[in-house]
Amino acid sequence: MKLIANEYSPNEIIRIIREWTELTQKEFGKTIHRSEKGIQAFELGTRNYDMKTLIQIANTHGLKITIEKEDK
Repeated sequence: MKLIANEYSPNEIIRIIREWTELTQKEFGKTIHRSEKGIQAFELGTRNYDMKTLIQIANTHGLKITIEKEDK
């Protein structure tokens, strides 16, 4: 699967990634040492996650983060 991050808000991105893992918020949080409430806050957009967290999620769940320059 592929996600073009520019087309989504940060809270949508974290929700989509979690749904790909087929884990509940609580289960997903445990995999990255965050609470269920923390994951809820990320998904609601009331708390922001940083690149370090995104990389941790990618490494834990076998995801690749790619930044690509568009040809114009």
